[in-house]
Amino acid sequence: MEYLIKLIVWFNYLVLWYYAVANGIYLVLLAMAVWLIMAHLLRINYGKYQESIHPSTAPPISVLLAAFNEEKNIVESVKSLFLLNYPDYEIIVVNDGSKDSTLKSLIEGFNLKRVNIIYRMVIPTARVFAFYASPELPNLTVVDKAHAGKADSLNAGINISRAPYFCSVDADSILERDALMRLMRPIVESPERVMATGGIVRIINGSIVKDGRLIKVQLPPDSLSRLQVVEYIRSFLFGRAGLSALNSLLIISGTFSMFHKRSVQAAGGYSTNTVTEDMELVVRLHKYLLDTKRKYLINFVPDPICWTEAPKEFGMLKRQRRRWHMGLAESIFIYRHMLFKPRYGRIGLFALPYQLFVELLGPAIELIGYFVVTASFILGIVDMGFFMLFLTMAILVGVFFSTGAILLEEMTYRRYPSLKDLFVLLAYGVIENFGYRQVVAYWRTQAIFKFIYLKEKKWEFVKKHGFEPATPATDDTRGKGA
Repeated sequence: MEYLIKLIVWFNYLVLWYYAVANGIYLVLLAMAVWLIMAHLLRINYGKYQESIHPSTAPPISVLLAAFNEEKNIVESVKSLFLLNYPDYEIIVVNDGSKDSTLKSLIEGFNLKRVNIIYRMVIPTARVFAFYASPELPNLTVVDKAHAGKADSLNAGINISRAPYFCSVDADSILERDALMRLMRPIVESPERVMATGGIVRIINGSIVKDGRLIKVQLPPDSLSRLQVVEYIRSFLFGRAGLSALNSLLIISGTFSMFHKRSVQAAGGYSTNTVTEDMELVVRLHKYLLDTKRKYLINFVPDPICWTEAPKEFGMLKRQRRRWHMGLAESIFIYRHMLFKPRYGRIGLFALPYQLFVELLGPAIELIGYFVVTASFILGIVDMGFFMLFLTMAILVGVFFSTGAILLEEMTYRRYPSLKDLFVLLAYGVIENFGYRQVVAYWRTQAIFKFIYLKEKKWEFVKKHGFEPATPATDDTRGKGA
């Protein structure tokens, strides 16, 4: 019995030290994010950073949009792509064997006709059935293919793309007008080094969309979506911005990301055997570039905004979060041989260990910690001081990071301009840490066990509702949107 008590005490201190180390890393990432964002804003304000890409120096871009059962959003999403402020880009929409009227909506919405295109399968894909285009829209191509998943559809898009860079965009997303210009800026400045860039993704729930244009940004009316707004701001603004500042970014959201096409082709394209193809590709790209001894950057740009629809039901959110975490587990497992290997530099010695011990295992340790430390306090194994220190590390520090990220966003980019929105977000930054975060941690822990015990990893489909349409009352309203 005495040995068991000593073991429990030892575990309590282990949990506390884990929180101290993890929160210390988060604090460093927050400081690095503040530095990166402030430096970026100074360049924008004093150097007209966004406007300085001359058409003659802007590389062509292929915008790839993979669509499966996206009839509610697809026409608006494609319309938004025609509004982008960029001198030379093509739009390639790949219909991944949709069971609904996605393809029909595209054909009717853009007056498309079937055309013949030579399809060179540089990256192997499922069967392609047909190509569609319109004389009125020469930069739009629609591909109809057999259903094989998002990764396979993106590979098909890469195969027919003509530009040296491609940008993947989700079918339930709206890009701000200057998003491509901003995302391409680091590549124009250093084309030999920058192999991929990613931008911020925000929640569009509750905002008003008309003809592919975001005409009014406003907070979602429901609490679940608002909690996700806070989660996205924290994840992108200081998580990915901080890792980018350390050149250790392993996750670029597939919702909105830019890649050097030849490097991706050389690395083998998107993997069709994972449930989150975006992280796996980024890690593989790191490996390929390090193995070939290339000097390179894969970075995050903090102001190109992509607005995307988030799940509005608890069940759909659970599916999404479990899939994301299972994809994280898959990617780390696939590239486990890179862990702690000096030959892979910052990726092997910091980025992958951070993703393993903090991001992947963190939710499970958090849940176990709540149970063990609380039980230890009730049984008198640890005192009140220890218990309060644990709660501070586990919850109050989380409140600090959530509210800090919101304040950083509102002091810089101000996508939600009203003071009321700021106070609502700050309130949800506090609320998020009392229940929501613990539930998400439980789902992520489930994903770990599913990854370990299930041989077949399935994509869990998330139902979409479509964008909020404009009404006569909102039609002439202008927010800080696209």
